[in-house]
Formats: sequence, structure tokens, C-alpha cells
Amino acid sequence: MRVLLVDDEPLARQRAARLLAELDDIVVVGEAANAEQALSEFERCSPDVLLLDISMPGMSGIELAKRLGEYEPAPAVVFCTAYDEYAVAAFETHALGYLLKPIQRDKLAAVFSRLSRLNQAQLSALATMTADDHDRGPRQQLCVNSAQGMSLLPVSAVRYFYADNKYVSAVHPEGELLLDESLKELEDEFSEQFVRVHRNALVSLTYLQGIERVGVAAYRVRLHGMAEGPQISRRHLPALRARLNKKS
Repeated sequence: MRVLLVDDEPLARQRAARLLAELDDIVVVGEAANAEQALSEFERCSPDVLLLDISMPGMSGIELAKRLGEYEPAPAVVFCTAYDEYAVAAFETHALGYLLKPIQRDKLAAVFSRLSRLNQAQLSALATMTADDHDRGPRQQLCVNSAQGMSLLPVSAVRYFYADNKYVSAVHPEGELLLDESLKELEDEFSEQFVRVHRNALVSLTYLQGIERVGVAAYRVRLHGMAEGPQISRRHLPALRARLNKKS
């Protein structure tokens, strides 16, 4: 896999190059200190992947990623930045990774291990998805906060969303991850895929299996792949029953 390093800090490029040299089947084919140099180097060495800083003099890394997305074939992009507030904008360019500085060896290895499992056609297809594709319908992936930093979670893996005070989590079979979005925003975007069952919960229609009684007058959702689903409020119970009857 051919990698182009783009960062205005020489020491950051040196560290990235040193860490990449420890990985199998990775070759650093060029370096650039800004977007203008990156475009020139891209034309010269045709990299498969850019390890790209976001905050640089002149054109930002986000803008550069959008520009490169117009090329055919387009390179895959892994952002590397000192700031986590750009994650949502970065993933909207269909970046395949988001690393925080200083780069940690295990996280860098994990990102490139994932990329190495994709062939060139798959990398190009992911990289050339445009904002217009995003605007045509709900997202296919969510930007989430995990122990490894910012990452992507397929919407298709989510069993339900729930709100707890100021925080909203996406629950999937392997656990739950925090989101930077409100339950209302998620409900508006994914109204065809998720249904509200409580003021603090949305459940996936794909995995919805039924309703189970808890105690005398309480009910919970039964979801495929989950030991326990969220509680159903009395207000939303009739609509959910109607959905289940329609589904069956």
C-alpha cells in the first residue's frame, strides 16, 4: 500500500514515517507540507492512501480531501490531527480513519490493517463517495466516541439508541458507544429505520421481534441479538403494537 504523508510539521511526518516503516506491505512514497504540495505529489506518485493533517496553512486537510475525492481513482484518506472537534466533518468526506496526535502505534496499525483488507476497487469506491451521496438519504455510518478515539459504527449494527441525561448512546451487540447527536436528530434522520418507544429510546425496526411484559404493567422491546431491550412507555405502546402487526 502506497502512502503519502501530508503535514506541515516535519517532526510529525518523521514520526508517522517511522511508525509506518514498522508495518508490513506499507511504503511511504512521498511527503508534503501543505495541500498545494500534496496535490503535486499526488500527481507524481499516485498513492493509495493519504495520511493527512487537517489544520495546515492555506487549504485545510478537509478541503484537500474533498478535492481529491473528485479524482479517478481517488485515494483513501486517514486524517491525523491534534484536535478531535473535526471528526464529524472529516468522516463526512468519507475518510477511512481519524487519528489523534501524537499517533499511537497500535491505533495506526489497526487503521492500516483494516485498509489492507480492502482491495483497490473498494478503497476507490469508498473514497469517491460525495457529499451529494450523503444528502440523498440517511447515513450508513455514525461517528462515535470509543476507547480508541473517534471511529465509525454502521447504522445497520445498531439495535437501539437511548438518551441518558445529556448523552445519547448507540447500542449494538458488542456494547454501546457515545454519539454527539440528540435523539430527536436521530429520529428525524432515521425515521424509516427506527421507531420511538419511549421519550429516551429509539429501536431498530430491522431487529424488532416483539413486546414482553415486565412486572404487572410495564413492557420492554424484544430485539434480535439483545438480552434486554429498552422499556416501552404507555404513550408509545399502541403505535408499537400497530407497527408489529404491520410487520407480521
